[in-house]
Amino acid sequence: MNPIERTSDEQRVPVLSARGLVKTYGHVVGLDGVSLDLYPGEVLAIIGDNGAGKTTLIKCLTGAEIPDDGELRLDGEPVHFRRPQDARDAGIETVYQSLAVSPALDVAANMYLGRELRRPGILGSMLRLIDTKTMRENAKAELRELGISTLQDVTVPIENLSGGQRQAVAVARAAAFGSKVVVLDEPTAALGVRESNQVLELILRLRDRGIPVILISHNMPHVFDVADRIHIQRLGKRAATITPQTHSMTDAVAIMTGAKAA
Repeated sequence: MNPIERTSDEQRVPVLSARGLVKTYGHVVGLDGVSLDLYPGEVLAIIGDNGAGKTTLIKCLTGAEIPDDGELRLDGEPVHFRRPQDARDAGIETVYQSLAVSPALDVAANMYLGRELRRPGILGSMLRLIDTKTMRENAKAELRELGISTLQDVTVPIENLSGGQRQAVAVARAAAFGSKVVVLDEPTAALGVRESNQVLELILRLRDRGIPVILISHNMPHVFDVADRIHIQRLGKRAATITPQTHSMTDAVAIMTGAKAA
């Protein structure tokens, strides 16, 4: 049992919380008063049919969209993200389904993409030279800490890696810089069984390190394997928040489709 289950929600302060989020696109309602809490050291899955508002919710939580109404709090303090960089600066890292990796660059360079380390002294400050050695050492240490044994050589170009290995690099990058929250959007969608299991193990390792994870997935067995709680979206609203202990996969699908009330 995850340690978080032994403490009631009332006694815990959410790392990230949303209250009454509203987002409309003309006459189309993306979010209709959605609330959400993400607690320390937990995996919160978000599920729902296409058009249920999952993507819009994640975009509002990570700065890709600005909600029309509602409030976001990080560690209990109000935050206002105007762009994704604001969320990243606050410690919220997102791994999208497209991964956003550069195939020609190696593993270490991709982990530090957009955050490249400069060499000490005048070489870095004036000549802007990249500290490749330190980035590779740090990348190797992060991969080792996450238990990613399939990536021994951080100098290998991303284009030479399998889909699962590329996903591992993206997750490791998020773990390295996501000091508060890591958001994973369909991380196993294009992977086989073995590689999917490796990604699920990575998610649990993140949780064990105390980093809360938001997982968006259509794969119910995966959700029920790793999630501590499951937030169900339906027609732009939160239909229910359940746990794998209190509800079955059949229950979750029934709530998601409207065949059953929470």
